[in-house]
Parts: sequence; C-alpha cells; structure tokens
Amino acid sequence: MRFSFWPAPTNSWNDTLDLANHAEATGWYSIWFADHFMPNAEDTSGPFAECWTTLAALGAAVPRVRIGALVTGNTYRHPAVLAKMAANVDQISGGRCVLGLGAGWQENEHRAYGLNFSTLGGRMARFEEACQVIKGLFSKEKTDFQGKYYQLTDAPLAPKPVQDPLPLLIGGGGEQRTLRIAAKYADEWNVWGTPEVLAHKGAILNRYCEEIGRDPKSIKHSAQGMLAMTDDETVAERMRASGRPAIAGTGAQIRAMVEQYIEAGVDELIIPGFALGRNVGETKAIMDKFANEVMAHFK
Repeated sequence: MRFSFWPAPTNSWNDTLDLANHAEATGWYSIWFADHFMPNAEDTSGPFAECWTTLAALGAAVPRVRIGALVTGNTYRHPAVLAKMAANVDQISGGRCVLGLGAGWQENEHRAYGLNFSTLGGRMARFEEACQVIKGLFSKEKTDFQGKYYQLTDAPLAPKPVQDPLPLLIGGGGEQRTLRIAAKYADEWNVWGTPEVLAHKGAILNRYCEEIGRDPKSIKHSAQGMLAMTDDETVAERMRASGRPAIAGTGAQIRAMVEQYIEAGVDELIIPGFALGRNVGETKAIMDKFANEVMAHFK
C-alpha cells in the first residue's frame, strides 16, 4: 500500500509548499491537488489555488514525490491544451506527473465562469473523446481526431512526456459509463468510497476490462478517506457517520481499516489535508502520527 497526501486548495502557496516538502521528506508517495476554481458552497469567497500552475511549481520545487490532479475537470480546458500542460509538467518534474481526469461536475463554477456545463450525457461523451485525444497526443508524432466535440488536424505534441506513458488517472465511480471509460483508457482509477463500495466497483471495472481483453491488473486503484486519529470512540464514530468515507479511530483501528482497503484492491490511499489541523504545524504533526503509527506498518 502506498500513502499520499492531498493539501487543501485554500492554503496559501507557502503553506502548500511547506506541506509538500514535509510529505516528501517523511516518505509519502504522491501529492495530489484538486482542480476547482471555487468552493462548492453558498459562500464562495476566500482563496482557492489553481491546480495546474500549482502542480508545475511543485514539480520544480519538490524533488521526489509524484504530483497529480485529483481530478482535472474536462470541461475547463480543451483536452489538447491539457495534454500539452501535463506533458510540460512531466518535463519540469523529471517524469513524476499523473494526469487525473474526470467529466466535470461542479455546476456553480461553470455558471460563475461562463463554462458550458451540458447534460450528464454530454459531459460523459466529451470526457471519452478527451481521453482519446490525450492518449493520441502522448503517443503519436502527429494526431488527427474527428469527434463530435473535438477535432484535431495533424496536431503535434513536443516535447513528449518523460514517462511513456504518462499515467492517465480516471476519476469517478459511475458504473455504466465512467468505469467503461476507465477500462478502455485508464492507467490508474480513483474514486471515493468505503472498502465495501470500492470492492464492488472494482469488480465491475475488472469485468469491463475482461470484456475488452485487457488485464485488470494493468490499472492501479486509489481511494481517499477523511482521517481522524483519535482515542475518543465518540469522535471516531461521528466522523464515520459524516456521510463521507472516513478513516477514524486509534492507530490500531486505522491499521485494520487500511487492511480492508488492501483487500478491496486499493494500491494507494490518499489522505486529504482539508481538516487535519487548524494550521500547518498541527497538520504536519498529524501526518507524522499517521506515518509512525500506520504507514510504517505497511512498508
């Protein structure tokens, strides 16, 4: 099992860099960053860092960990432009970029920024075409593509990513469309969920892979859960009942939960930093407690 960290986009750049450097120095595997322009809430004020410029800066400033978007909204950028961005971040980082991609879901930022939200079907159709565009640009000297939503004519992408292939992570758990798209195009797959949900959706993804003759083991699985390390069972239970997948309890309890994620086929467990502490110092202290009491047992 690999363990990765997801700093909040509401942090200042200096705090994000501090947390990423701390994660790098203490053995975490990846740093992930959300691709949104504003909160999904009534109150949309306050800072919210842009994803891909942050990833480029982390690629230059932090030397070891993988860096990736969790996940890029396909509706925010033309996929050919996104492919160019990801390839350049891979160059900057020396081959450590992961291009996380999803169909796009946060309606309020589409309205605020004048972006076409479309229907769910429309977003999914664009999403699948975008996967084809990106894969083509990464692998071919010149790419031609004539889709309903995207058209490319003799399009180059140079320099290519350092990695061959640069991993394309598909985000989402929709059982009819998203998992079929992941089976076709994903190098990695990510979704929120309890171990039970992840095992169920992972089995569906595996079945879709087998239908098209692809080895299911060629797709790495990742998931995330809100962390609460506490000896207070009332606090832990409240966290588990919050409606979002939660990894809560004592070190021993959390180690047992990690075993459940492993049994569900998860290769990488991502810890969001959104509510770990009231400041960077507290967040790093909790990261260290998790590293010492949990991560160290799975090396």
